[in-house]
Amino acid sequence: MLAFTLRRIAISVPILLISTFIVFVLASLSGNPLNDLLFRNPPPPPEVIALETERLRLDEPLLAQYWMWLTGLFSGDFGPSVQSNLDIGAEVASRFVITMRLIAVAMLVALLLAVVIGVISAVKQYSKVDYTATFLGFLFLAMPSFWLAILLKQAGIDFNNAIDEQVIYTIGHSSVNPPDDFWGRAADIAGHMVLPTISLALISYAAWSRYQRAAMLEVMNSDYVRLARAKGLSRSRVMIKHALRNALIPLTTVTALDLAAIISGAVVTETVFQWRGMGDLLLNAIRTNDTYVVMAWLLVTATVVIVFNLIADLLYAVLDPRIRYA
Repeated sequence: MLAFTLRRIAISVPILLISTFIVFVLASLSGNPLNDLLFRNPPPPPEVIALETERLRLDEPLLAQYWMWLTGLFSGDFGPSVQSNLDIGAEVASRFVITMRLIAVAMLVALLLAVVIGVISAVKQYSKVDYTATFLGFLFLAMPSFWLAILLKQAGIDFNNAIDEQVIYTIGHSSVNPPDDFWGRAADIAGHMVLPTISLALISYAAWSRYQRAAMLEVMNSDYVRLARAKGLSRSRVMIKHALRNALIPLTTVTALDLAAIISGAVVTETVFQWRGMGDLLLNAIRTNDTYVVMAWLLVTATVVIVFNLIADLLYAVLDPRIRYA
């Protein structure tokens, strides 16, 4: 297991380097970070433009810029931002916590819904419950994430207006003046997470529940499940210990592969609900051609995707003892 983990990490490093280099080149060629400065009226002195060009390393060749950024990472330097007073590392760290708690909770809710509904649909195949779950799954699967988020936000606003009280939070990841005590602050954060979590979870659950249903049906028709039933084991034990455990392997793979899509969905969701998370950071960086902020965002999210895929591979051996990594 340790050797397998080290091999996967060794393979992931060059993949991460290649992806960062490609994005760095594309981001550098997509626009000039000095546009806001160059198009000011009245225009700034040439000395100011020259100093800003040197500070943003635009006077260096493209390969030299990338090498300086890459070597600076080892000392915690994520490069200079268009905003001279912005510490990219600290900004990414604070926003990463906001976004990851949304993604983690949404994935957990989506997984629980997918497993429960997928198993019930498989056990009650072609029943009204199965048809209803299939209809809802395809309905949410067909919904664009931004549209579902807007609908939920508008529903929350209408509900608050109807009762003339702020019950459902529709803007921000926390209140402007949150409570000072721990539990009050936690309740405030949880209240702001309700609608974004539902929006992000429903889109993911829709596809995952179909995978879980298909995997469960395949396992239920396998020889070892029929043997377990023939031996007189209870239905619940056969379903949980023998069928469900093996049916979770395809869902584990799909969940790890869909993490990148969930992160992109979080960008949209955060924009609709006006969260100051990683999504807002990325969009602002793209608007201002802030190459090094874009690179920091890519580095963090790519690392998260690689780690999740590694965890998924290791979980295979836990779910199926027949799988061994030599």
